[in-house]
Amino acid sequence: MSADAELPIRQNESVSDYSKPLLEQDVDPDPLIQFGRWWGDARASAIRLPEAAAIATATRDGTPSVRMVLVKGFDDRGFVFFTNYASRKGRELSENPRAALLFHWDELGRQVRVEGEVLRVSERETAEYVRSRPRASQLSALASPQSEPIAGRAQLERRVGELAERFEGAELPLPVDWGGFRLRPGSWEFWQQRDDRLHDRLRYERVGGSRWRLVRLAP
Repeated sequence: MSADAELPIRQNESVSDYSKPLLEQDVDPDPLIQFGRWWGDARASAIRLPEAAAIATATRDGTPSVRMVLVKGFDDRGFVFFTNYASRKGRELSENPRAALLFHWDELGRQVRVEGEVLRVSERETAEYVRSRPRASQLSALASPQSEPIAGRAQLERRVGELAERFEGAELPLPVDWGGFRLRPGSWEFWQQRDDRLHDRLRYERVGGSRWRLVRLAP
């Protein structure tokens, strides 16, 4: 499912009604379907970038780091985002291929946490995404040695100018060390705010194949 897919908001439900509890009988047994519902609510709201999520990675020895990414799609295979493979998160995911995503939709009083293993997407998927990006974004990906020290912004702007001139009127080459990752969920947590701070937390735990166990966590 594309992150740009339109999913209608459910009728007769105020997603900003913090006083309404999130009950086990009201969520779907499939966490992907439940996420799709909340994703639709976020898309229908005034949130500027509902696809923005924090992603936490760690080195082989467990040193953590976190930053924001834009999730470009999700389906039963997982959540997809793109980066430079030589960046800090790219290097950490190569040596420790597990990560955690956090969507925080403050206007709705909701959060979703997703944890699991991470794999690179196919070269074909990366190429399709790269070709769908604005030319300026493609130039930036080619010009930027992500996470590496640079002398200043002028260095990047000069490199973008050189590439733009070199490939004027032609298709830009695909970046060699840039592409997508897919996080395959092993667990999900749906958090809903309550005005009395007795927030609702429902966690889905994988119990084999496509089966999930739903448990409630104390806030």
